[in-house]
Amino acid sequence: MGNTTGLRERKKAQTRQAVHEAALRLTVEHGLDNVTVEAIADAANISRRTFSNYFDGKEDALLYGDEQRLDTLVTRVREQPAGRTAWQALRGALQILYSETGGPDREWHQRARLAMNHPSLLARQLAGRVRLERELSQAVAGREQPGDVRPEMITAAFLAAMRVATQWWCADRETRSLYELTVLALDEVARPFD
Repeated sequence: MGNTTGLRERKKAQTRQAVHEAALRLTVEHGLDNVTVEAIADAANISRRTFSNYFDGKEDALLYGDEQRLDTLVTRVREQPAGRTAWQALRGALQILYSETGGPDREWHQRARLAMNHPSLLARQLAGRVRLERELSQAVAGREQPGDVRPEMITAAFLAAMRVATQWWCADRETRSLYELTVLALDEVARPFD
């Protein structure tokens, strides 16, 4: 029975990934406003009904890759050694995430640019970031904090630095990697805490 459950979960993950990739490809080719859920379902070789089993809408399908990375970030923060401060745990987890994934890829860049330029994607992404901020704050709540700074403030500063670094990275002529820019932004934010 365990193998069946494992296989079923792997097939679901593959279908979810296929739908995400189809949504991204079609959106890049035609623009978000010109892509329908039906077109995404057709491109992923599934029915409209099956699409609805996996995602609420095309925006969710498009941002799925971001959600996966951010969920992994929360997990990596929770795995950080107990002696690290909240800030050190956040930065350490981010470094591990980048080393595991090899850094952001072309898809991540495309999603980031699409989200910055489309209000419905930006709204969905913002909702995901609010959830992420809450989960990260919970993950660092028991750790040492600099001064009387609350976990929510540390997490908000961390996420703001990540957001700004992503904006820099998506600039037309930017040649540095997202990781380099994120480290730069995090260093600037951390100066007052040092």
